[in-house]
Amino acid sequence: MKSIIVFASGAGSNFSSIIQYAKTNNAFSIALLVVNKEDAPVIHLAKEQGIPILILNKEVFNNTEWIATLAAYHPSLIVLVGFLWKLPEKLVTTFERKIINIHPSLLPKYGGKGMYGMHVHNAVRQANESETGITIHYVNEHYDEGAIILQEKVAIDAFDTPLAIAKKVQQLEHRYLPITIHALLK
Repeated sequence: MKSIIVFASGAGSNFSSIIQYAKTNNAFSIALLVVNKEDAPVIHLAKEQGIPILILNKEVFNNTEWIATLAAYHPSLIVLVGFLWKLPEKLVTTFERKIINIHPSLLPKYGGKGMYGMHVHNAVRQANESETGITIHYVNEHYDEGAIILQEKVAIDAFDTPLAIAKKVQQLEHRYLPITIHALLK
């Protein structure tokens, strides 16, 4: 069975949807969770599932010796779900076209440094967009500029708040990220 490594920083709702999909479909295994916050709620989910965890502080992350640890797991794919640090070039080149990210907008709109989570949804609302969505893309050396794998759209109503937009986008994330992972692993 093919395995993936997941990088996360936050609550872990996308991580949870990946876990459930993998279990239900016997599609792939999650070999490791990599986090950059010792108190990230996503850690609890990994512990519940018996998934090993690697916690990286900034100093260790910048050192890049930890990349050998990832390589030892022989992942078929590395999946970023709300991981906010820019990946070291060494990681990107070591796992070229094996790292994907999910972004909460229709890139290239609302991408780049500092554009994540509610920052994106607030910008979408302020621009009075009629639609938004998700982009799943390969990771390269620049924020949100890798080749696009999948985009899915959702309509925005005039009365939708940024929080309502976030919920619509999150539904797309939970639906499409696991099946895209599975498709890429086939």
